[in-house]
Amino acid sequence: MDGMKPETTAEENQDEREENKGCFECCIKCLGGVPYASLVATILCFSGVALFCGCGHVALTGTVTMVENHFSRITSDHANLTDVVQILQYIIYGIACFFFLYGIILLAEGFYTTSAVKEMHSEFKTTVCGRCISAMFVFLTHILGLGWLGIFGFSAVPVFLFYNMWTTCGALKSPIANLTSVDNICVDVRQYGIIPWNATPGKACGSTLSDICNTSEFYLSYHLYIVACAGAGATVIALIHYLMILAANWAYLKGLCQQTHAYQDIKTRDDQELQDVQSRSKEGLNSSYS
Repeated sequence: MDGMKPETTAEENQDEREENKGCFECCIKCLGGVPYASLVATILCFSGVALFCGCGHVALTGTVTMVENHFSRITSDHANLTDVVQILQYIIYGIACFFFLYGIILLAEGFYTTSAVKEMHSEFKTTVCGRCISAMFVFLTHILGLGWLGIFGFSAVPVFLFYNMWTTCGALKSPIANLTSVDNICVDVRQYGIIPWNATPGKACGSTLSDICNTSEFYLSYHLYIVACAGAGATVIALIHYLMILAANWAYLKGLCQQTHAYQDIKTRDDQELQDVQSRSKEGLNSSYS
């Protein structure tokens, strides 16, 4: 009985090693099926959209607060600005929801296509519907990329406006030599079309402008607009990345379909030739017996 224990222990250790090896191979196979390119593009897209939507929403609110407190004391003067900002914020909500779902769908499509490419010689088969869906994603991502390119350009406008104001604030600390007083340094937001020309006061000069420059609304909104613009740029890069991935996946699926059709044609011809040979051999046997 004592002599059997080492053999039993060795068999158990071997079984454990085989089980661990099977788990390791399974993990490697699962990791091999992950579409890393799509995963990176999805993370970049989510990050860019989150930065644009979150920072843009807060920056718009801060802009309205700053205009109400310092540049337009009458509510009717900045009513249109308030309405436009509310519409933009609702659009931001829609963009965030849409791209959350769209990113997940594109990631799922990446998993599907990766499985199709890695199992080209197995029983995995692509369908016409699958190829059409891939082509549709290529077209839709191209359109969304152009749209986000426009959003990126649009988001640079408030950065430019706030940069001008930031530069003017810097001039208050070191006024130009030919100016006799800092009261001559002003910022008039009416020239940007944010509020009408009859709005009061409409502009800020000297110490009033210095107080505005030191407010949290101005400082925070300016930097949030910069981050939102950077987020829009990151989203554009992510969509370009998606577009390259989808185009490559669609080409792989198309090539896989052509290979499958060629294989089926060859197999059909071989089966037909085998049937012809068998039928001729049967006819020869029958004639010899007769």
